[in-house]
Amino acid sequence: QVQLVESGGGLVQPGGSLRLSCAASGSEISAYTMGWYRQSPGKQRELVAQITSDGSIMYTHSVKGRFTMSRDDAKNTVYLQMNSLKPEDTAVYYCTSVLATRAYWGQGTQVTVSS
Repeated sequence: QVQLVESGGGLVQPGGSLRLSCAASGSEISAYTMGWYRQSPGKQRELVAQITSDGSIMYTHSVKGRFTMSRDDAKNTVYLQMNSLKPEDTAVYYCTSVLATRAYWGQGTQVTVSS
């Protein structure tokens, strides 16, 4: 069992930055694929970024060049650095961990981009 706790969300103006953190407990995440999803009202949840156990990273097209995902297995934590934020980035952001058929989700953190 893996427990995930996200933090770092908040209100930011367009063009601003936020850094989300996802702290894991209950199991070491070094073997897990970790991901960030987001969901805004009326829209389906979408995968934003994902990092595998060997460090391979993928990003959804809309955030490429603006968001950077990283992992610190020593701290059992993953991060999502979000720069040049846009109003359309407004959503609840969720952290996930996946290993084989096991998937775990955090409770989410709200990111609001507005002037």
